[in-house]
Amino acid sequence: MACERGPGRDLQCREETMSGRFFPHDVIRTDAVLSLDEDSVLSTNEVDFAFIVWHSFPERIVGYPARSHYWDGGKGRWGYTSKWTNEYSMVLTGAAFYHRYYNYLYTHYLPTRLLSMVDQLANCEDILMNFLVSAVTKLPPIKVTQKKQYKETMMQQGSKSSRWADPDHFAQRQSCMNSFTSWFGFMPLLHSQLRLDPVLFKDQVSILRKKYRDIERL
Repeated sequence: MACERGPGRDLQCREETMSGRFFPHDVIRTDAVLSLDEDSVLSTNEVDFAFIVWHSFPERIVGYPARSHYWDGGKGRWGYTSKWTNEYSMVLTGAAFYHRYYNYLYTHYLPTRLLSMVDQLANCEDILMNFLVSAVTKLPPIKVTQKKQYKETMMQQGSKSSRWADPDHFAQRQSCMNSFTSWFGFMPLLHSQLRLDPVLFKDQVSILRKKYRDIERL
């Protein structure tokens, strides 16, 4: 795995495997890890607000893109959904903060067969991290203010050229849910309807009174 310092203090790694994304590099000295996919689009206001929230809940994953699980009684198995609802149980690591300790647990606690499964599929590493954190904390992740731009971006990614629109990609994530549950011995994911917004978010007051005024314009 090749890593180098990018602009500022960010660490840029070219992972040879999907699981390498969560490797506990010695050069990571901060407790907070900001995990971003290469196509993530966040403003500095969004990063700052998410970090402020994470600082109050450092044991949880705090971020933007949310997903959920459900029990499919007809098939007798767990299902994965990306539908936009008021309830979620996962915050994907494509745009989220989490504590660096979870890198250690992911790499050294989880069995090789789960990590190998993720690497072979080139998929589900974000789901597995959510399983791990919820199993440790017995708490759901925390979703922060949803921006319209992100939803529109995800809808555009639903084009035929996107892996998110690939039915095999989605089927793999369904399968991962059940493989992970089998290893943990229970379903650790918990649903939540909590979303944390900046103070005065969407309130009918002067924009000058709002700290994160740009978030409402995204």
